[in-house]
Order: sequence, then structure tokens, then C-alpha cells
Amino acid sequence: MSTLPARAERRCHNAVNPLHSCLFFSPDLGAELGKLGVEDPSTVYFATRAAAFGPVGAGTVTATFYNFNPALVAQHVPAVWSVASPEQVLGARLRAADSTLRRLLGEEIIASDEMAEAARLALRATEACTPHARPLYAAHAELPVPDEPHLAFWHAATLLREHRGDAHLAALLAAGLDPVESLVSHTATGKGMAIRWILSSRGWRRTDWEAASGRLRERGLIVAGEEPALTDAGTALRAEVEEATDRMDRAPYEHLGAEGVERLTELGRGFLFTAASNGAFPAEATGR
Repeated sequence: MSTLPARAERRCHNAVNPLHSCLFFSPDLGAELGKLGVEDPSTVYFATRAAAFGPVGAGTVTATFYNFNPALVAQHVPAVWSVASPEQVLGARLRAADSTLRRLLGEEIIASDEMAEAARLALRATEACTPHARPLYAAHAELPVPDEPHLAFWHAATLLREHRGDAHLAALLAAGLDPVESLVSHTATGKGMAIRWILSSRGWRRTDWEAASGRLRERGLIVAGEEPALTDAGTALRAEVEEATDRMDRAPYEHLGAEGVERLTELGRGFLFTAASNGAFPAEATGR
């Protein structure tokens, strides 16, 4: 039995995670990786997120990222490690996180007591994260915690994001949703990314999307139409995926406690409002 209010962990995740993921939409990341000779946007993404593993091959990235076309991954990994080492990429990533947060939040928030408090709360939550069956979390958990509060907060947000993300992939697998079916069904909730952006960034073709849509229709999970829409059964399945993710991701927030979770959510929302007001997320990644 949870001691937290219903879906408190999900609300906290939704407030904190964007302050991790905004890095991947930041021009600062491309600029820093570009200095190392890594310029292709897909290569930048794969290298940045996989660098904590060390110089792994395409198989590890495909398995742990889940919804990317393996052929796209293989175009960039492991070739990127001959251009920039994982250690160089991690250094560039942290520099980009620093400049991105300073630009999106401003120096006053960066130096504030609230930022230091958010870092303490988020790091306390990570004390209860567990590595088993969570490869992306486990790899990032071995990285040192930065000294500056805003970077410590970003590091903790990364750990919490990957801890939940690994759990979410387990929930998708248990629900019988393959990589493209997961994308189609998420878009059908009305909360997904633009289809054109999904296809280009994940490396799938329109025929892959249509085939996955057909399989979901055969299972009675979506209805036919120009854009996917969930049936009652599809809505129930996607809800169970999210609830299963919540269950597997509850420990960090139980450890933090209801008061701490509420406060971290409040702080994260405040930071997120400022970041979003300063253009943290492009419309094509968030709209339909």
C-alpha cells in the first residue's frame, strides 16, 4: 500500500523530467558535440544518451532505447566512438546542460535557495532507485554527482527519468506493444508527438507505421482513421501501462515522502514554467 496520494509519483516525474529532457532540444548540445566532430542530430542524441554505457554497439542502444529503428541506430553506433570517446561526450553533455539551464532559467534561479533545495530533494529520491533490470539508470548511477546545485539537480532528474524509463519499457513489453505499436498507441492517446516528427526522429517509414496500426486494429485497440484513436480496450491497455510504470517507479518517491514529493513537484513546475516560457521545447516535438 502506497503512502503517497494517487499518481503523486507521475505528477512529480512530469514536473522534473522535462528539465532533464530539454537538453536534447537545446542548440547548446549540438554546439558542444560539434566541437568534438559529432554533428549529425541523430548521432548527437544516441551518443549523448548512451555515453554512460561506454563504447557500446548498436545492439545495446537498440535494446535500451526501444522505439528506434535498429537500422537507424546502426548508422550511428558504434561509429561515433571513433570520433569522440564516451568520456568526451559526457563532458560535453554536462557543459551543454550547464549553459542550457542558465539560458532557460536565468542566473537568479540557478543561484537560488530553491534550486539548491530541489537538488537535495531529487538526490534524496534517487537513494531508493534500484539498478536491477534498469540498464540506462544503472549506467548513469555510476556517474559522479556534479558540485553545482543546478547540475546536481539535472543529474538527479536524469537518474529519475532513466529509472522510470526502464520501468516503462518493461510495462510496454508486458503489454505486448512492440516499438512502433508503442509509438502509434501513445499518439492515439492524444498526448503523443507529431507523427511526422516521430517517423523522422525514430527512423521508421510510413509503411512501418501503417503496419503497426493494422496490428493494433486487429487487436481491437485502435479504430481506423487518418490519425489513430484508441478504443475502450486501447484506452484501458495504455492506462495499465502507465499504472504499471507507476508501480515499478514508486520507490524513489515513497523514500522522499509525501511532503517531499509535493515540494519537489512544486519546485519543478516553477522551473518548468520559466524554461517553457523561454522556448525549451520545439512545437514539432510536442504538438500534433
